[in-house]
Amino acid sequence: MREAMFIKKNVDKWNQYQHEAASDPDETAERFTTLIDDLSYAKTFYPRSKVTKWLNGLAASIYQSVYQNKREKYSRIFDFWKYELPFLFKKYHRLFLFTTLAFSIFVLIGVLSSMRHPEFIKSVLGNDYVTMTEDNIAKGDPFGVYKDESPFTMFVRISFNNIRVAFLTFISGFTLGFMTLQLLWSNGIMLGCFQYLFFANGLGYKSILVVWIHGTIEISSIVIAGTAGLILASGLLFPGTYTRMESFKRGMKDATKVLISLIPFFIIAAFLESYITHLMSQTYARAGRAGMPVWASLLILLSSLSLIVWYFVIWPIVLNKRGFFLKKEGIVSRLNINNG
Repeated sequence: MREAMFIKKNVDKWNQYQHEAASDPDETAERFTTLIDDLSYAKTFYPRSKVTKWLNGLAASIYQSVYQNKREKYSRIFDFWKYELPFLFKKYHRLFLFTTLAFSIFVLIGVLSSMRHPEFIKSVLGNDYVTMTEDNIAKGDPFGVYKDESPFTMFVRISFNNIRVAFLTFISGFTLGFMTLQLLWSNGIMLGCFQYLFFANGLGYKSILVVWIHGTIEISSIVIAGTAGLILASGLLFPGTYTRMESFKRGMKDATKVLISLIPFFIIAAFLESYITHLMSQTYARAGRAGMPVWASLLILLSSLSLIVWYFVIWPIVLNKRGFFLKKEGIVSRLNINNG
């Protein structure tokens, strides 16, 4: 085929490819395949022609757009976790402080009520659970509740349960925050009663070394889930300069992102409880002591606390001080605003 005939037959198609964007990925793939075929033909019969260079440029531009979009996709995910989520949480630091203080007060109420009325513990934790725990303590196996299940089964069950509790706490924001506070209240009271039960039996320090290995992240995540619920409620209650519907949509979007950020933390907590706490409870039952040096337990506990504080408190403040701000499409630096 002569070059003029080859160009006349395909030029309209090539112009369309150059000036009109593909409607979907399948069309992009089809265009790329077609261009590669045409380019191969042109290189074979017209290697020095300008049309060959043109086709090569068109094929290269499609390839680069696909590759660039793929790279931006993964970069977007990375930026979402590194910048967008913690920076978003900076907006709600006061609400997080309120949730933390409220939960701490609920825990304290649980402790004080247990001290004044020992039967209060059974009314909260359940008679069967308290009796079982007291029997385990008497047998020298105070953490026996953690060792009866296989680690993997325990991991799956705890992961789903923690995520379920977080979702319920979040979705309770639709009740204007009342159910969110009620769930924080019930969990705080239970935690206070649970912890006092071990302190009252002289096992408070040991319970911290064993239970709080996973409890640090687990309890912190429940508090943050409560913050997500209150973010949702505040969008309904305090629209500010927005319409109530627009404020609700914004609050819903922000609260959902906060909830998503908790999933890996709940998985980490479930892993620690299913494998580390599980192993320590088994060793305690055999040897009368936790199967891990005190320094190792404290290292895990403090590392877990540091992770929560750094990601949700310190890192957002650092981003703010560095001049980052949130645009609709993500986080950019003020210094690079013209390039954002």
